[in-house]
Amino acid sequence: MYDAPNRDGTRGLAPDSAGRERISIYQPEQAGLTFPDRPVFDDIADERTYRKQHLVAACRAFAIHGFDFGFAGHLTIRDPERPELYWTNPMCVHFSQVKMSNLILADHRGAVVEGDYALNRAGFVLHAAVHEEHPEVMAMCHAHTIHGTAWCATGRPLDMISQDAAAFYKCHAVIGASAGAVAVEEESGYSVAKEMGKNRGILHQNHGLLTASQHSIDDAAFWFIALERACQQQLMVEASGIKPQLLSDSTAQYSREHVGSDYIGWLHFQTLYNHIAKTQPDMFE
Repeated sequence: MYDAPNRDGTRGLAPDSAGRERISIYQPEQAGLTFPDRPVFDDIADERTYRKQHLVAACRAFAIHGFDFGFAGHLTIRDPERPELYWTNPMCVHFSQVKMSNLILADHRGAVVEGDYALNRAGFVLHAAVHEEHPEVMAMCHAHTIHGTAWCATGRPLDMISQDAAAFYKCHAVIGASAGAVAVEEESGYSVAKEMGKNRGILHQNHGLLTASQHSIDDAAFWFIALERACQQQLMVEASGIKPQLLSDSTAQYSREHVGSDYIGWLHFQTLYNHIAKTQPDMFE
């Protein structure tokens, strides 16, 4: 099991529940080892470029995972200088074709401030409501995925059947309000906003999955991928007809704290980012 940073901010060894010392994957104090860490910026322009590049990579990661469905699906990240505005993917451009040059910048009213493409109305209603209601929310993801949409139709939260699911222990919620309706009604956006401020993931009944982050598009995107995976696992267990053994509350809580943090989500996403940046250099155009 991987260790999250310790409570004091260090990343050394951490004891298990029995007090035994475990080896951590985090050993940045060893000179010469390559270890990714979240960057700190002195220049707003550099931070904006970083956020936009990682937004593009998140869109392309969604393409790799097959999350595309026509023009449905939208990812957003606040602008570092103008946090009342957010960058998002352009309307009717496939996730695999999103690049730096075709991102758009929009306000909470749905007006495009920068960019040549139109804004997805559903993206405006859901994302703008969350961003406006929760200034602390940095990024948000939504797509119409197969397994997530299927599990959302049950109107049930995830069972704690695995370490993967435990990343969402007591930090995901089912929303039934406006379920099944086309998500362009403001009530739908506000119902999502109410719960998204308290949860990492949302299961919008008869609609699909949403994730948000207070830190980066990286962990919002990775935890969306993870949430879709957890829904797939749940559906497979349900289809087997075999009653699963569930994690205890203490184990699920422990797992979320140690392998389900925002930082872990960011760290997981760096694997995807590095692969996409190397194999799809047109993303920077």
